[in-house]
Amino acid sequence: MKKNQIYSNLCAKKAEGKKSFGLLIDPDKVDEEKLEKLISLSVNAQVDYFLVGGSLVISDFLDECVKSLKKNTDIPVILFPGNSSQITHYADALLYLSLISGRNPDLLIGQHVISAPVVRRSGLEVISTGYMVIDGGAPTTVSYISNATPLPADKDEVAMCTAMAGEMLGLKVIYMDAGSGARRAITEHMIQRVSKSIDVPLIVGGGITDPEKAYLNCKNGADLIIVGNAIEKDPSLITEMAAAIHSVSLV
Repeated sequence: MKKNQIYSNLCAKKAEGKKSFGLLIDPDKVDEEKLEKLISLSVNAQVDYFLVGGSLVISDFLDECVKSLKKNTDIPVILFPGNSSQITHYADALLYLSLISGRNPDLLIGQHVISAPVVRRSGLEVISTGYMVIDGGAPTTVSYISNATPLPADKDEVAMCTAMAGEMLGLKVIYMDAGSGARRAITEHMIQRVSKSIDVPLIVGGGITDPEKAYLNCKNGADLIIVGNAIEKDPSLITEMAAAIHSVSLV
């Protein structure tokens, strides 16, 4: 895979108005049998990206999970790490997350200093990402582990200015996340305000439990929708989610 190909493709899709669907896979929550089913459904639904990672990842299945995805599909595999230990060179790219919604210096730059040599040696395509955790109405593992208060769900201006600051600092994408198991997803109004304020690709995830919500998020400016928890409960949603997201590109 060519250098920066995944990011270049994401930017090209954004320029063309094409929306993408990323399936989030937590290595702690799958085994070989479940992974085989997810792969089959994803290939048939033309899922655009696999994201692999979790807030903790306590199993030893990360390497094997990524290798299986690479062996059985041509879908790009992007690491979405919960900490600096969740890195494997078998993937294609890494979302290098800087938690710009919080004020915890360890997750703004501290963990990056520690992981930088490993990341450089890995050969992964590194996509610097402004990570914004939005209040989803329930405590999440992300907010607990990060020791950072999420952005208020009704403060569109704060989210907009945070995203703009991240872009001006040179971050390549903005990722707005309500967190796994969120009681409410990020509002379309907030997504629209943030999308209109930045030029870089916008990723949205957390609390997206049905195809209609995914569709509306895309209509309001999300370029890449990430779904994990809902599909863990009902893998058949992959087909409907993909169809809803990709249909926006055709309108």
